[in-house]
Amino acid sequence: MRVKARSWFRVALANTTGAQLVLASGEHMGQAVAEAVKHVAGSWAIAVDPATAEEIPLGESVGKGHVVKLGDAPETLDRFVFPSGVLPAVHGGVTGMQAGWVERPDPKLFVIEAQVEADKLVDLYLGLVERLPSADNLEVRVLDHFESAPTTDVWLTARVNARKIIRFLDDHDEELFGNGHLELGVYIRAHKATLRLSQHKTVVWVGEDRALATELEQWLKELGVARVAELPTVERGAHHHFRTASGRDRKKLGDELYKQRLRKVDSLKRSGA
Repeated sequence: MRVKARSWFRVALANTTGAQLVLASGEHMGQAVAEAVKHVAGSWAIAVDPATAEEIPLGESVGKGHVVKLGDAPETLDRFVFPSGVLPAVHGGVTGMQAGWVERPDPKLFVIEAQVEADKLVDLYLGLVERLPSADNLEVRVLDHFESAPTTDVWLTARVNARKIIRFLDDHDEELFGNGHLELGVYIRAHKATLRLSQHKTVVWVGEDRALATELEQWLKELGVARVAELPTVERGAHHHFRTASGRDRKKLGDELYKQRLRKVDSLKRSGA
């Protein structure tokens, strides 16, 4: 049986007693992060980088589940519990992360962005979809940085309703919410707006006008997300995207979306591709 190649990654882990760096291997970054977290009881990942050639243990470049402790993690790293799919780099990543929401300045659009820690993300997004007066389509964007593809593939459901969208997302929450190479979008045609789950695991409302502004603020309050003055996101610093340890590769994910009756409606070429 052919053994799949494994790569090594430097993973920063936090727990209630502090933060440490470890080396972990996996067939892809998400698998290595999961191996690291499993190795240190009560921990969660707060940063990740590919390991350098000098760091990789000689003679141990294969071997499932092998984790090597490196020492303390940099004190500058945030202890934010990042949703699966994206993490800051060990050096140069964002600081000052917190849960909350802000209105982003835009000359033409009404934009609200919210972020929460890992255990609140699914409830936040589905809670907002549930409160929408209407919802018409679900879009899944499989981004070009997933396996360094030449295109971003756009998959779309037929005209549906909020209840069916919630059911679909609830059935596939680990894969769709946990993959940092995807973006989700729910279209609200009556209000010319979209509720997005960004590749950086923030929830973003984009509308052509301020329709539902008062309602959105109330819904976010009901869902336990407070308005804040500043909202740094992982996008502001060096960071990495990955899929969950058990998540499908790009081809198998596309096959699953097709099986679930989504249509690939566009393939957008990467700039410079």
